[in-house]
Amino acid sequence: MPLPDAALSRLAIDGGRPVRSAPMPDWTAATGRRFGAEEKRALARVIDSGRLWRVGGTEVSALEEEFAHLIGSRFAVASTSGTSALHLATAAVDPDPGDEMVLPAITDWGTAAAIVATNAVPVFADVDPLTACMTLESVVRVITPRTRAVIVVHMFGGAADVDAIVAYCRPRGITVIEDCAQAYLTVPPGGEGLAGTRGDIGCFSLQQAKHISAGDGGLTVTDDPAIAERMRLFADKGWPRETGVRSSALFGMNYRMNELTGAVARCQLQKLPQVIEDRRSIGRRLLAGLDDLEGLRLASNATPGSHTFWFFPLFLDTQRLGIDYRTFTDAMTAEGVPAGGYLGVPLYAMPPLMEERVYGSTGFPLRRPDGSARYHWGDCPVAERLVGSDLVVVPANENLTEQDVDDTIAAVRKVHNAYA
Repeated sequence: MPLPDAALSRLAIDGGRPVRSAPMPDWTAATGRRFGAEEKRALARVIDSGRLWRVGGTEVSALEEEFAHLIGSRFAVASTSGTSALHLATAAVDPDPGDEMVLPAITDWGTAAAIVATNAVPVFADVDPLTACMTLESVVRVITPRTRAVIVVHMFGGAADVDAIVAYCRPRGITVIEDCAQAYLTVPPGGEGLAGTRGDIGCFSLQQAKHISAGDGGLTVTDDPAIAERMRLFADKGWPRETGVRSSALFGMNYRMNELTGAVARCQLQKLPQVIEDRRSIGRRLLAGLDDLEGLRLASNATPGSHTFWFFPLFLDTQRLGIDYRTFTDAMTAEGVPAGGYLGVPLYAMPPLMEERVYGSTGFPLRRPDGSARYHWGDCPVAERLVGSDLVVVPANENLTEQDVDDTIAAVRKVHNAYA
């Protein structure tokens, strides 16, 4: 693809003319979300009913049924956030203190928080350099006799090889949880079914930035009735309300989604297939416009029929380009197309884990009996390189116009050309 005229000029960060001056659609505002009259009517319906909590309400229970049907699971349990959805999943595993759960080194803090909140120990697996997802090989390297679960995180709308991980873990009695906060309607390679249905439990987020949003909220799915019941109880303080007796059958939290959130989420759920179709169309256009740039690699799992493009990741060959993501994204943003890195450090390098400060100064449950540090720089070198230098994430908002996408392509090519 030839460079557009704008790409031949001086970078905006160096005083040149930017590719665009109009702001891009932004998920933090109405320009980047699909909220409208349907959500307003749904909120009014709940307020008029006078029942805003889920107990005895209809919205949240209907959302659970509708989401389970859409995803292809038998059961869905709603909760207050994507983090609480993960906590329902790790609590359903019912680990003993000190048991281990494996997760990738690149993911949101909530994935690790859900493990530590059950008094289990996060164990980090490295990731694939062109997907940022964990691999079977990286998981196998860190499995121990104390491993109770593996949390497979599908990054940026692209799938990890979850079927291979399930095939390894299931015969060993290891539960596989899928973190699908960034992967609504994503299709993993091989087999049948969407992300969230390939393992034992799937977790989704309704936070502001996700494919669909209710401000916050979580959904956890499973085909196992025992797991579903345990998660349902855990989300409601362990209270088996059908008995009519106010008693806690097991330890639980108050993670009940309210009816207002449920009503908005139901409206958003109706819009989800079109949102995904539009993101895939944007993804196809970006792939076609950026697949010939030396020193800039595209995600190896970025197939429009399976990827759902929560972000559009770019992987820099920093040695060839001579820059890291900070230089690249600063230049992109100056061109009027915001872009960024991701995390900055791998999850295990964040202070609560690296300093073993979770429950006061006890070091529990992270501290080893001999007092040696559990987490070290160098544990996951691929992840460290991606978040430290190589990984660029470009917004792939469903409200981008063709002109917005073309400007994005022009900005990437202009910055790449300046450094290549």
